[in-house]
This record gives sequence, structure tokens and C-alpha cells, in this order.
Amino acid sequence: MNRNQKYRVRDRLTAKELRIVALIVQGYKNKEIATQLGTTEQVIKNYLRNVYDKIGVSDRLELALFTIHHRILNEAAAATAAAVATPAPPAPTTTTV
Repeated sequence: MNRNQKYRVRDRLTAKELRIVALIVQGYKNKEIATQLGTTEQVIKNYLRNVYDKIGVSDRLELALFTIHHRILNEAAAATAAAVATPAPPAPTTTTV
């Protein structure tokens, strides 16, 4: 994929779709994304289906790998960083016995 194709993929995604993709790459689950964006899990699933179709991937792992590999979010992150700060997901807790 050349530079122009990468930008075309990114430009096909809406700001909300890019935000959802960014949260997917950070490891958020659909329910957590829905909470972050003040919507329902089903709405997030609908957005993801549209994103998969636009990018040409079939699941969230492919989406994350494609996004990271092609650096889709690098430029988009600068545009959306001022919108809403995203808290990091809680670190897993381990118990030692």
C-alpha cells in the first residue's frame, strides 16, 4: 500500500470511527468503548462493521494490525487529541499468595 492509498483509507473513516479504532488499538472492549463514547455496545458493533468494510479487514485483530502497520492513526491522533483525553485501561491486578 503506497502513501496515497494509506491516506485514502484514513480519509474514508469518520472522526468517530477513527476514535473507535484508536480505542480498539489500545485494547478496549466494545462495552468499554460504548461507555467512553456514551452510547451502546450495539452501536459500537455497527460502527466496527462499517470500519471493517471500509478498510477491508474481517476482525478487530486485523483492524489493529492494519492500523499499526500503516500508521493510520498517527496523523489522525494529532487531530483528535484535543477532543477528549482517553484514560488508560485499568492495569490488571495480581494477587500473590
